[in-house]
Amino acid sequence: MSIRVVLLATASLLAGPAAAETYTLGLKGLACPYCAYGVEKRLSAVDGVTDVEVDVVNSFAIVRTRDGVTLTRPQAHTAVEEAGFTLDTFEQTTAEDDQADAR
Repeated sequence: MSIRVVLLATASLLAGPAAAETYTLGLKGLACPYCAYGVEKRLSAVDGVTDVEVDVVNSFAIVRTRDGVTLTRPQAHTAVEEAGFTLDTFEQTTAEDDQADAR
């Protein structure tokens, strides 16, 4: 084993595990629970997505990914468009934002 491999392995251990990511997607065109189901189904099919919550009344979705997985705007755009809706806004939220929302 080379020194370089050992150093890289040590650095990744010191950095700790990659955190799961959370995204807030603003959506256009939602009108009913069936709409929400379509968006949820398409976003859930994106590799690495672990949870999707859709709020029809306020037209947004909260998307959570597996540790170390990043959701890109193009991925979100494609999934939302395939469901028949429009991605209006795309924002990555922090763990602090999630904790504040839970209070």
